[in-house]
Amino acid sequence: MARASQRSGVAAYVLHSHDWSESSLILDLFTREHGRVVAVAKGAKRPYSQLRPVLMPFQCLSVVFGVKRSEDAEVWLLRQAEWAGGPAWPGGAALLPGFYLNELLMRLMVRHDPHPTLFDAYVQTLHAMGDPALLQAALRAFELTLLRQLGHLPQLSVQTIGNQPVVAGQPYELHPDLGVREALWVGESGAGPVVLDGQVLMAIEQALSLTGGIPTLMAACMPALSELKALLRTLIHYHLGSQTLRTRQLMMELQQP
Repeated sequence: MARASQRSGVAAYVLHSHDWSESSLILDLFTREHGRVVAVAKGAKRPYSQLRPVLMPFQCLSVVFGVKRSEDAEVWLLRQAEWAGGPAWPGGAALLPGFYLNELLMRLMVRHDPHPTLFDAYVQTLHAMGDPALLQAALRAFELTLLRQLGHLPQLSVQTIGNQPVVAGQPYELHPDLGVREALWVGESGAGPVVLDGQVLMAIEQALSLTGGIPTLMAACMPALSELKALLRTLIHYHLGSQTLRTRQLMMELQQP
């Protein structure tokens, strides 16, 4: 049985859009209540459409969906969308990293699986990325939150096998399959796998467990930003499988001389 159309607005962000017809769009939305939703916005490309000026990435929207023909419908109908307020997106140096966040969500999240904590982290990350000095810390904090919320990040304050507490001052590896373990590399520094100090792991775990959100987690990431960048890239690549992140590839190409 089809349900009645939803009357109250749902907080949402546009992750991606593409043409569906001469006048309509297919949207990939990240909503706080429903998780990722694919919706059709009929007539959104028409010059006089009220949807056209608001269906932009990186701005918080209040959206209303129409009637679903069945409970397992994959594509929903977007009835209304309006700007929900909040700061303007700064763009600039944060533009491509912002699309990187969107691509991560589209590649790693399944549809219709709500993650309100992850939604709130996304909002906080967009805000933090407005400060160029905080951009890298914001990205690392979001990647950690994403992996934890999707069940891909083990508890960091203990060794995964044996459940022994990590120790400040000791080096540890974070393996995609084996989790946290003592660093085994005995060769030259920088030649082996990425290692993190136990103190950093404990601080990150504490930040993930608190309600401070992205700002608290950013502070925990600051002492090891370069190590976390390499480590999280490996973890994310592992869980993406054969998929390639287009935004990451583009960022690497732009950094080449």
